[in-house]
Amino acid sequence: FQFGFKKWKSHVTERPWEDRSEIVKELYSELKTVRAPEGSLVTCGNVTYVLLFGWWTSLVYLLISVLMFVTVIGAPYGKLCWKLAFYFLWPFGKSIQKATHPLRKCCLKFPECEAIPEVDEVKETSPLVPHPQPAPARTPGTRSCKPRYWCRVSTYVWLILGYPVLFLTHALVCFFSWTLVFTIPVSKMNARTISIILLMPPELVRIENPKKTEVSSESEVMLCCYRAFNFYYYKYTVDGMNVFAVNLLPLVIITLVIGYADKENRYASSPVKFTTAIGSIIPLSYFIGMAIASISAQSNFAVGAVLNATFGSITELTFYITALLRGFREGNKCYEEIVKSALTGTLLGCILLVPGVCMIIGGCKHQEQRFNSRSAGVGSALLFISVGGVFAPTLFSKAYGNLVCQNCSNTTENATGSFTCHNCHYDLSENNYSLFHSHIEPLVYSVSVLLPAAYLIGLIFTLKTHSHIYDIHISDCHVPGHQHIPVVHWSRWRAVIILIMATLLMSACADLTTLHIEPILSNSRVSQYFIGVTVLAMIPEIPEIVNGIQFALQNNISLSFEVGSSMAVQVCMLQIPVLILFNVFYDVGFVLIFSDLHLWASIFSVILVNYIFMDGKCDYFQGTALVVVYLILLAMYFFAPSPAGC
Repeated sequence: FQFGFKKWKSHVTERPWEDRSEIVKELYSELKTVRAPEGSLVTCGNVTYVLLFGWWTSLVYLLISVLMFVTVIGAPYGKLCWKLAFYFLWPFGKSIQKATHPLRKCCLKFPECEAIPEVDEVKETSPLVPHPQPAPARTPGTRSCKPRYWCRVSTYVWLILGYPVLFLTHALVCFFSWTLVFTIPVSKMNARTISIILLMPPELVRIENPKKTEVSSESEVMLCCYRAFNFYYYKYTVDGMNVFAVNLLPLVIITLVIGYADKENRYASSPVKFTTAIGSIIPLSYFIGMAIASISAQSNFAVGAVLNATFGSITELTFYITALLRGFREGNKCYEEIVKSALTGTLLGCILLVPGVCMIIGGCKHQEQRFNSRSAGVGSALLFISVGGVFAPTLFSKAYGNLVCQNCSNTTENATGSFTCHNCHYDLSENNYSLFHSHIEPLVYSVSVLLPAAYLIGLIFTLKTHSHIYDIHISDCHVPGHQHIPVVHWSRWRAVIILIMATLLMSACADLTTLHIEPILSNSRVSQYFIGVTVLAMIPEIPEIVNGIQFALQNNISLSFEVGSSMAVQVCMLQIPVLILFNVFYDVGFVLIFSDLHLWASIFSVILVNYIFMDGKCDYFQGTALVVVYLILLAMYFFAPSPAGC
């Protein structure tokens, strides 16, 4: 995360197994290891399993057991279900093992071997290898010792009457436990039961005593679980993709179905559709970021820079452009104010909320964290340039704009007396033709050219000529690992396909968001400023905020700060110039002039962050200060009057 350039991203490359911690290795275990339990097995997570899944899963097994005994033929499976009923009520510490079939021993025939006498009796030339014996010919009347599992009538009685019900039961438990993420061990246990244990011959299934840790040489461990809950499963990935992003993918499908199939809101209201649409942006923005980082990791500097400049902000730009187009078609200026609020909210969140939360969470684990003050100084200078350039037209308009007041009344009834006016503001729009078209508009175009140029110079500075600045690691936990060639999870073509598909889905979700936000803006008692600054600004950035928190927990607070500064820099130096360029080719009435609240909140935030970043050290108190200031600004937005046009 250097200068808004996501050159590397967590889980883009596959780390060697030997470099991973024991905690991470346990996350990917197949639940087949018998070991001495660490501590008591009676934990909150295990008890929660019994309350959520264990009791009714055990009850289903008891009912199936009775059904199998009634059929008589399925009595062996009835015994199996009876044993599994008690197992799944409390499976922790117990092991399900596959025993060697008793008939298999009758098939073992040893070749005739010569007895080896003691060394002092004969010479060392005694034969040590048995004489080869020809394989005995199989007579036509002999039977195979291999159990004929698929030739039994009881097997098909089980597959018709018992297995489907248990399959559905375990599938439900597997789905809900996987959705909860932290109970993924329960999901693995149920998936393994469906695919392996329930399809084994019943006489081969053995459930061992929980106190027994040794495995017999004539058996194989098929399932052994000790914990139903593991907090560290937030790190779990599926083919390099975080499990939370994978679980949120069905939400995208649900959003598209109810959004475009139910246009008359018969089955879902506009607030529900808006909520699902804005929630769908989270996994899509994650996959877009993963695809960009994967392609950048396999490409040169130029390709990576172009990708980050074009697709790095595609999530936010898709929503902004869609909102501006809808506002232009409906003649509603409120959409433009919402876009400006979202831009400012992203800036404030990246400057205050992201570093503040990372300082607090990292400070709770580490008393004091150090970071690279030189790289932080470069980021602070860039923030000053960005904010100064973005708000230059607003300051210029306030210096030379005309003051316009409404609802003026003369209380003295004298023409020369004083007037009492309400809603006074500067005429900062295109209505003031002379000021806007002759002075403000050229200034906006100049800024929109200078900011991307500064962004390009910053890329060259931080990634080429002065990349050594970012190679200074202050955190105590940074220890060089094994040198290895990184293996990227996604190939280049796969990443390109995912990037294109995620971008198209993002466009559809952004269209649904802007379509169903209008009732919320019209009927909500909350200021439209607040909606734009919070919901529309920060939800697309949730994956990056989570990355920043993970870096802070690893005592690498420098990367946490880079996450926030990279997003803030892209807002000012890429997203806003792109919106201005779009307005040039398709005039939607977007004017780069912000309200006083946006102006002073952004300037104050940049000054505060630069003051805190001066000494290269941070703790949870400084993070608390940033978060409190952010909450104060949110309170101002919450109680602020609705912007003009809303």
